[in-house]
Amino acid sequence: MAKNSSIPNVVSSKAVRKVLITQPKPDGDKSPYFDLAKKYNLSLDFHPFIVIDSIPAKEFRKQKIEIASYSAVIFTSRNAIDHFFRICDEIKMSISQGTKYFCITEAVALYLQKFILYRKRKVFYSADGTNKCLFDVISKHKDNEKFLYPCSESFDSEITNWLIMNNCEHATPILYKIISNDITDVIAKNYDVICFFTPGGVKSLMQNFPKYKQNGTTIGAFGVNTFKAAEQAGLVLQIKAPLPQAPSMVSALEIYLSSFKKK
Repeated sequence: MAKNSSIPNVVSSKAVRKVLITQPKPDGDKSPYFDLAKKYNLSLDFHPFIVIDSIPAKEFRKQKIEIASYSAVIFTSRNAIDHFFRICDEIKMSISQGTKYFCITEAVALYLQKFILYRKRKVFYSADGTNKCLFDVISKHKDNEKFLYPCSESFDSEITNWLIMNNCEHATPILYKIISNDITDVIAKNYDVICFFTPGGVKSLMQNFPKYKQNGTTIGAFGVNTFKAAEQAGLVLQIKAPLPQAPSMVSALEIYLSSFKKK
């Protein structure tokens, strides 16, 4: 991994041709990203900036957290959902049908359908994707629930601090690790637009290229925590999702590209 590299990435102000999505390429040939690339004649690349490393059941047991004793779960990402249900399967733990789920966005909440029978009376989410709105939702239930906040080693301390300040009984099982991917060859391609989806993706960029300069590259970010990480890294955001008019990164890109095309 390059630790002291600085790749120049000067882009033309007249056209958007090369877009990097910092996630794995979608399976198959049906994806709104591919439709967008065709519509705007884009060269669209996919490359994950992070690698998710599972924490096995043996290590999880050392945390001495009894999942069955908690009545509610807080999810801030799809990765957290994947690994929560993975670990439950590995330790042969059945989740109570009465368990409540509190999610950072509606998209994360809907992802639960992959694992549970989705019922609105037990699945709740932040209306605007912010921690503040999530806390408002949790506040209505905090006196009657015990909370699990499944996360990576670099968990959101704002959430744990809120739980502590509000005397919520809770535990933070560490279920996976986020590792920065080697992106040296990727950044060297000088993309016009780079879209981030997690704070870890932004961290990976800065770990690989501590002297990285935006130099006209358009930066997109998904989720309030990713906005925050990008801004703290000194990046200027031109594309944000989810927003009321842009619930997905695809729709946010579409708005950006369409307005850019009119200039």
